Amino acid sequence: QGAVLLVQEAKPECRGRWYLPAGRMEPGEGVVEGLRREVKEESGLEREPLTLLALEERGPAWIRFAFLARPAGGTLKTLEEADAESLQATWWSGDPRALPLRSPDILPVLELATRYRQSPPHPPTLPRPLPCAPLCLRLLLPFTNAAGDLWVLLGTAGTPHLPVVACGTSPPELRGGLCQPVLRLLRDCLPWDPQPGTLGLLGLQHRAGGAGGADGICFNVVLSPPPRSQG
Repeated sequence: QGAVLLVQEAKPECRGRWYLPAGRMEPGEGVVEGLRREVKEESGLEREPLTLLALEERGPAWIRFAFLARPAGGTLKTLEEADAESLQATWWSGDPRALPLRSPDILPVLELATRYRQSPPHPPTLPRPLPCAPLCLRLLLPFTNAAGDLWVLLGTAGTPHLPVVACGTSPPELRGGLCQPVLRLLRDCLPWDPQPGTLGLLGLQHRAGGAGGADGICFNVVLSPPPRSQG
């Protein structure tokens, strides 16, 4: 019906302001499980995720997932049920900029959700329950040669595989973006100086509580080399 679920914040630094349901994942918690828990705590509603809308990152130390989800039960939280998680929740069908927002960073996410509902640019994409020890990127780098043949960059150590690079393995990387280790890997693999463009995220892998307590995430990313680099 064109309305979006918003919650009124209870935190002292933004009390009374409005925001999308959001929060931090807990140790050993899956991405989707964290989504369901946070929405329930802050709005009183059960939610079922439909697709990943966006991935925001400020390096390996700060990653945020934005999902489009649908109602799946529960009761909307009222002011009488206010607690430390939120004051109340509401279905808002007007312009969210008319409200005192905690931050305008939710506006691009709302635009993405509107566009997806009108004309989905990609099929539903949810995390695959596969374990991963570190935070890493798996790279799909296709390109063509002069004859029009399609090539894909593969690692040849052992069984041929798509290149994988671990992120956040040093203090500088924890403060930098995820592209830094990608460029380092490609410069070791390719005879030219690569400056790849990101075509999109194919999907992500995460399963909390893997072997040995593994709780990493793998992002499967499609990259494109610039035209001058295609060999």
